[in-house]
Amino acid sequence: MNQIDTTQTESSTGDSSLLGLTQRQPPANMQAEQALLGALLTNNRAYERVSDFLTGAHFADAVNGRIYDAIARRIEAGQLADPVTLRGEFEHSGVLEPVGGMPYLARLLTAMVGIINAGDYGRVIHDAWVRRQLIEIGEDVVNNAFGARPELDGVDQIAAGEEALFRLATDKGQDGGFTSFDRALANALDVAEKAFHRTGDVVGLTTGLRDLDKKTGGMHPSDLLILAGRPAMGKTALATKIAFSAARALMREARDAAPGTQPKGSVAIFSLEMSAEQLATRILSEQASVSGERIRRGEIGQKEFDRFVHVTRELAQLPLHIDDTPAISLSAMRTRCRRLARTKGLSLVVVDYLQLMRPSVGTRPESRVLEISMITQGLKAIAKELSVPVIALSQLSRQVESREDKRPMLSDLRESGSIEQDADAVMFVYRDQYYLQQRQPKETAFDSTEKYQTALEDWQRKMDLAHNRAELILEKQRHGPTGTVHLFFEGEFTRFGDLDLVHEAGYPPS
Repeated sequence: MNQIDTTQTESSTGDSSLLGLTQRQPPANMQAEQALLGALLTNNRAYERVSDFLTGAHFADAVNGRIYDAIARRIEAGQLADPVTLRGEFEHSGVLEPVGGMPYLARLLTAMVGIINAGDYGRVIHDAWVRRQLIEIGEDVVNNAFGARPELDGVDQIAAGEEALFRLATDKGQDGGFTSFDRALANALDVAEKAFHRTGDVVGLTTGLRDLDKKTGGMHPSDLLILAGRPAMGKTALATKIAFSAARALMREARDAAPGTQPKGSVAIFSLEMSAEQLATRILSEQASVSGERIRRGEIGQKEFDRFVHVTRELAQLPLHIDDTPAISLSAMRTRCRRLARTKGLSLVVVDYLQLMRPSVGTRPESRVLEISMITQGLKAIAKELSVPVIALSQLSRQVESREDKRPMLSDLRESGSIEQDADAVMFVYRDQYYLQQRQPKETAFDSTEKYQTALEDWQRKMDLAHNRAELILEKQRHGPTGTVHLFFEGEFTRFGDLDLVHEAGYPPS
């Protein structure tokens, strides 16, 4: 009997607790809303203190919100907003009927606060709105977890929740809209001033490649750069080189500012094809000048291993982050970039490669072309939202192989229309040596030894010219010239560098 009574008591207590939770009213401050509206109606200059962060949607009372919007419309049109000028609009629309009509405006005037306090009251209203949004997001997370959207698995639900929280965290009340030309000119002047005070040709984030930086001025915020090429051309190696150089530049900039200072930004690599360990091994191989194949086979001596340890200590401090999630979705990538930007700062995003990505959760494109289009548009949106350059690697179609000249063109991009349209720059990496190796003359193809020797000598001459050389073809650049950048390529370490055209040794300058 006691046990039954106790159970009933616990159940009753639990029910009352849950009932208390469900009966709690969402955060709101009606007095602050009425006081602010009274101040606005009395002195329109109070609007200047709240206009940059407050909108009618932030008011808990819908009537108060519509009154605020009506006041804002008249003030922004350069007109007086008071009970007399607003009377006709309110009587015609019936906005005030739920609160008793025009006498409500008179009550607002009695609740007014001084213009000095208007900003504080506006922030109280906005804070209450933020709390209501948090409650709504929390309810959505709970409902989805219970199965309201069965098409989303647990990981996708986490991504959706994080995305909603990030949107709320970055909401400024009036996102979007026009930027006045004087503001745009001021921003342009700031960029020009930074470029003026910098030494060298790099205005943006360096690629680590001298001649490429000269053509582009470095990598600029909000730009989507496509790096494309056929397999075995070295796309990943070149992208890794750029990412590593950018991270090292961020670290150097922080140390120059003050010893021990942490970098203000970081570099994110989304490696959909290679694991984080493989990518790290490639960077280690390049920096330690030890073949990656020898590292994998363990064919290294004590001196080389000691060099690994020394190089690793230096590399471990770089602000470089690798995400090797296979087939990552666009929404998950966006969420992780936002999180990294919020916690460590973000200066560059590298995606290897975009054909392996999935579109945002919940979307079902009708075709592969539309899917790629959604992905490239999403990557461009990430670049603009976070104000960072995004480098996306892309595969080329096989039609390159059917031409005599294997150098890629824009039409060789898979699903080229959307990629070419959304990109601010399109670069192709090309190595003539790769194709020449496949065309080595065979003696059986010639009817005389003399002809074979002539063909072999001609082939060897071409191989010597192409040895350790690569071309980076800048086919499209929205903000600058196009052209070809000649690079040094060391196949043993899959290492790209500047090509010294002055010295015949062919090695990049130190």
